[in-house]
Amino acid sequence: MNATEGTSADAERKARDEIRGKLLGAWRLVSYTATSTDGDVIEPLGPNPNGLILYTPQGYMSAQLGRSDRPLLSSARLEDATPEELARTTVGYLAYGGPFEIVDATTVEHHVTTSLFPNWTGHPQTRKVRFDGPLLTLAVPTPTRLWGAERTAELVWERPA
Repeated sequence: MNATEGTSADAERKARDEIRGKLLGAWRLVSYTATSTDGDVIEPLGPNPNGLILYTPQGYMSAQLGRSDRPLLSSARLEDATPEELARTTVGYLAYGGPFEIVDATTVEHHVTTSLFPNWTGHPQTRKVRFDGPLLTLAVPTPTRLWGAERTAELVWERPA
């Protein structure tokens, strides 16, 4: 390795470390939009989504996202809910977690080990990372099939007060 390669690798490592440090902690979901390739914008979790994403110093992440208008169950106890009620509660809700890795200065990869959507388990979820003042934006890197069309998705987060 020559000096230029070493300097470049050091700069890249430093950039990844900086992004990792900025991500650590808790973030509250502000908005989730998905834009189709023809410009149609939808809010998959409604105009006032609830959500929390955590990044730990140990290298783990956990995300919970949901609609704010999900119906309540008829019982105060989860195990007393009917199968139909339980099915309704999962519509408009997503939860997943696992180790995370900073790929480069603009990309984080969530290595999903547990998920409400079982198809994600064992498959990484790659997100583009952008900071804008107090806001964090996580976005899918390329258009993908979402809600009936090819779309890009952006989730905007802020630190809880």
